[in-house]
Amino acid sequence: MTVNMTKGQSVSLQKNDGGSLTAVRMGLGWQAAPRRGLFGSRTREIDLDASAVLFADKQPVDVVFFRHLVSDDGSVRHTGDNLVGGVGQGGDDEAILVDLARVPVHIDQIVFTVNSFTGQTFQEVQNAFCRLVDETNGQELARYTLAGGGSYTAQIMAKVHRAGQGWTLTALGSPANGRTFQDLMPALVPLL
Repeated sequence: MTVNMTKGQSVSLQKNDGGSLTAVRMGLGWQAAPRRGLFGSRTREIDLDASAVLFADKQPVDVVFFRHLVSDDGSVRHTGDNLVGGVGQGGDDEAILVDLARVPVHIDQIVFTVNSFTGQTFQEVQNAFCRLVDETNGQELARYTLAGGGSYTAQIMAKVHRAGQGWTLTALGSPANGRTFQDLMPALVPLL
């Protein structure tokens, strides 16, 4: 059963049987919004990029994005860069896989961001979402839908963070501006 999340909402990543999830996929999907022009509606390709920033005690220690596809410890992996979006027609256009069991104990938060590398604002994007999937069985656990567009070029979507012996997912949904995760760091740190 999927939990449709709202900004600020958290959900435990404990399984119904009391066990913990071991591997999750954070999927990102989007489509270019049609624009009305002199000759009708058309869309323009939009290159959104998913990134995962790994933190230890509020300090960034690693990042996974289109130019660094695997974390140094191998626990987080990006499946590759999608330059246009909408390919999956509702499915994931980019995904980041997290082997929670392999994440080093000093890593206490993993923050997922999305940014418009080509600089278009979210007013030009529709049907954008991030979702968390149990990678062991393909079951969607939670979905956060980006609504309302906006004149910003990035979104700090969600984070998974340690909670006792397990992990918790929190929908952040914080707009920001920047073409890469580096540009987002000043807006990201206060959300830890």
